[in-house]
Amino acid sequence: MVGIDDAVAGASKLIDDAINKIWPDPNDAAQAQATIIRATSEAALASLQQQMSVMLAEANSTDKWTSRARPSMMYVMYVMILASIPMGVLFAFDANHADLIAKGLQKWLAAIPDSLWQLFTFCFLGYSGSRTMEKIKGVSK
Repeated sequence: MVGIDDAVAGASKLIDDAINKIWPDPNDAAQAQATIIRATSEAALASLQQQMSVMLAEANSTDKWTSRARPSMMYVMYVMILASIPMGVLFAFDANHADLIAKGLQKWLAAIPDSLWQLFTFCFLGYSGSRTMEKIKGVSK
């Protein structure tokens, strides 16, 4: 989206320069500038509406796999948290094995590419933000 924002900003600058050359009168220039600001705002709003329509289409999907994807990640996190309980008990009886298991898990998680962690973070934050907005607006069921 940075490319679109840069393009809009560049076009706005070109139009602003043209307005200042065509209409030296400050009132005419102000009206033209207001039109540009309105057009820029409408373009940004249209972009946000398009993004929201994709999220809403996914949320309203009747596909059982789509609706289960988000809670499934939470279940993975619950399993990781609950696995810490037997690891604590194991550590009390055999600290060496518990340490080896923890190091193995750490190496396994470190083997996941950074781009996948970033993708997961982006998706999870987007989902969390959209759910928060749904709740604020009273749209969620």
